[in-house]
Amino acid sequence: MNYLKKFYYGDIPEDKGGSNELKDSSKVSSSGGASDWPLWEVFIRSKQGLDHKHAGSLHAADAQMAIENARDVYTRRMEGVSIWVVESKYIHASNPDEAKSLYEPAEDKIYRHPTFYDLPDEVKHM
Repeated sequence: MNYLKKFYYGDIPEDKGGSNELKDSSKVSSSGGASDWPLWEVFIRSKQGLDHKHAGSLHAADAQMAIENARDVYTRRMEGVSIWVVESKYIHASNPDEAKSLYEPAEDKIYRHPTFYDLPDEVKHM
């Protein structure tokens, strides 16, 4: 006889005070794993950095759970200042094989590459 029941994030309804009824049994796979949860990409901004860098991926039921799990997994040593999570299905990328034609229009616009400007010493992060 198995008296233990395993619950996952969001399974215990708040109004029931932790009863054994699942909020939505369709959210939990029959195998009991989190493989049905969407994949989230995690971006962390470090204390020394100005930009967010891709730290990794994780599965989570929703954005709040993804942020909490990202905090626990990727910022264990308190090195992060900000966490971004985005569901992987919303990320679109260019094809590396088409890079030449994609970037070709920028080659004739030299003003976009300010190599001929003298920057003052006071300007940082350029």
